[in-house]
Amino acid sequence: MSNFSRRNWIAGAAAAGTALFQVEEGHAAQIGRNAPISPKDKIKITKLETILVKPRWLFLKVHTDAGIVGLGEPVTEGRALTCATAIKEIEPYLIGKDPRAVVHHWQAIYRHAFYRGGPILTSALSGIDQALWDIKGKAFGVPVYELFGGPTRNKIRVYAHAQRTGSLEQGLRDAMAKGFTAFKTGPAKRRPARYVESPAEVKYAAERFAEMRRIVGDNVDIGIDFHGAVSPAHAKMLIKALEPYNPMFIEEPCQAQNHDVMAEIARGTHLPIATGERVFTKWGFREVLEKKAATILQPDMCHAGGITEVRLIAGMAEAYYASIAPHNPLGPISLAAGMQLAASIPNFLIQEQVSLGEGYVKKPFTVKEGYLELPTGPGLGVELDDNLMADKIGHDWRNQESYDADDGSVVDW
Repeated sequence: MSNFSRRNWIAGAAAAGTALFQVEEGHAAQIGRNAPISPKDKIKITKLETILVKPRWLFLKVHTDAGIVGLGEPVTEGRALTCATAIKEIEPYLIGKDPRAVVHHWQAIYRHAFYRGGPILTSALSGIDQALWDIKGKAFGVPVYELFGGPTRNKIRVYAHAQRTGSLEQGLRDAMAKGFTAFKTGPAKRRPARYVESPAEVKYAAERFAEMRRIVGDNVDIGIDFHGAVSPAHAKMLIKALEPYNPMFIEEPCQAQNHDVMAEIARGTHLPIATGERVFTKWGFREVLEKKAATILQPDMCHAGGITEVRLIAGMAEAYYASIAPHNPLGPISLAAGMQLAASIPNFLIQEQVSLGEGYVKKPFTVKEGYLELPTGPGLGVELDDNLMADKIGHDWRNQESYDADDGSVVDW
């Protein structure tokens, strides 16, 4: 390198460094302007408020004496009232404490329970964790992902659920017109699956999936969710029949309690196996990874332990070259929490959603070419619209009961 070139390079690098410093300095100033309180100011939790919201959700508001309110979704589907009771039982611990000590509070709530984990406690803890991160982000005037060193990406891919009623083709084309480039469906069936299924039923499921593939083409992804509602023997038959149509993933090919069985299924196919909606905390996902039962983990932000815990799960998954596709059949707060996660981890794959927030939040999310824009608001980046929600307060949603039509025995759904 000539002296002239070297001088030019050094001058350019110095200018770039100065520009970067100016950007960061400006960003820091902006953070200061957005923050409602100083980092040195004291702040205390004053109340935890739960709200039953249609169709089957439970929203949480964590109030503080600084006027900052954190939002979360602490719900297990079909057990909203039970989760609300769990929040009430946890509330005395949090009253009067600084909400910004998020990880400390996670540890205290989880470990002091003595009987750790399970769907109810972990769902309650998940919603509280979301709300505390929301408060902390709002207190500093930044999105939560900035507190984790993000962003790791500039947009977030999402998928929609394929319409199961009416015209399949019209439903898919309508969703693609709205910007979706990925879908999830279940195996088509004319009755609940049997332990050993007939070739006719396997063929029917494969033909329906093939029809979906024909409609959307090869540039659109389709995941298929067995929902743990088929036997391992049936799952193997279905997977073989579906392989020619290249599903994006096979979700819950069997129930999640026996990871050895799921690992056996995974070894029998080249298709990615996904699981996680009924797995809780890092301890549950440890076994999934160690046994190589799945390469796509689907922790639910409202069940697996919230943002704090799912980030740890994502870190574990990265060491096994596994990706994260957060499960989310719930509301816009859960979606917002998942987006903060997606923007702060390297191994994010895709985000599930069933609501973009229309009728619930002041600024619903918008899909563009299969992606959501990176949130830029402080905290989780969403604000509830109490006026729009007024006619959606209260519900008594319960999980469906499902029985075999021939002999009346209980079946999974």
